[in-house]
Amino acid sequence: MEGKEEDVRLGANKYSERQPIGTAAQTDDKDYKEPPPAPLFEPGELKSWSFWRAGIAEFVATFLFLYITVLTVMGVKRSPKCGSVGIQGIAWAFGGMIFALVYCTAGISGGHINPAVTFGLFLARKLSLTRSIFYMVMQCLGAICGAAVVKGFEHSQYKLQGGGANVVNPGYSKGDGLGAEIVGTFVLVYTVFSATDAKRSARDSHVPILAPLPIGFAVFLVHLATIPITGTGINPARSLGAAIVYNQGHAWDDHWIFWVGPFIGAALAALYHQIVIRAIPFKSKA
Repeated sequence: MEGKEEDVRLGANKYSERQPIGTAAQTDDKDYKEPPPAPLFEPGELKSWSFWRAGIAEFVATFLFLYITVLTVMGVKRSPKCGSVGIQGIAWAFGGMIFALVYCTAGISGGHINPAVTFGLFLARKLSLTRSIFYMVMQCLGAICGAAVVKGFEHSQYKLQGGGANVVNPGYSKGDGLGAEIVGTFVLVYTVFSATDAKRSARDSHVPILAPLPIGFAVFLVHLATIPITGTGINPARSLGAAIVYNQGHAWDDHWIFWVGPFIGAALAALYHQIVIRAIPFKSKA
């Protein structure tokens, strides 16, 4: 597997020709060859530098994601001058960082930065089980390190603000929180599938260049909607990192919601994209 960049590029495709946009692409004679599904186990990956490089990229990206976003939460709540930014500022921090980090790492690891995204892509056979587990472990480790650095900078404020840990806020039930996490993650993972679909890339060659933008914007919009409910998880690594570093009782009370919800949302998005969206007719040659 050494040297095969396609094994780490999400939605990678190599087409030298532009294909028509819209419905014309479904009836044109130009060929689209469906990429083969990733094997369940691929032991050869462990000997490939691209495999380890991708894991390191996921670790660093998730580290930076937690560092910037949780530090923004602490700073917005601490400084009266920034108080007017509120939810919008926090949402922009999360969405903007995802946009930047996906842009930087998409060609190396696929730019997942989220175990729920990795899980959804695994269900769609875009990744092997080996790579999926490796990504999730590195994402969680990166999140823990990122939250720990924030705690070092904002030690007193960190405790006052709950370390940025995700909890179901007063006035909402656990069912509300679970539903918000399921739907929010569905929006994110569905956007990831749509923005990186190789079939769509064959029709609209400009889309892969813009892929980080809709993904980051989806994260921004979901945060606007669900920060008042759960603080917005939709990323088990983000929730785990903050909970481990803060490590107080209430951070763990509802923690299961921030794993179960995102994984259910990711699974539903994978099923919807593969069964409904990918069912659009498209000519293919043997």
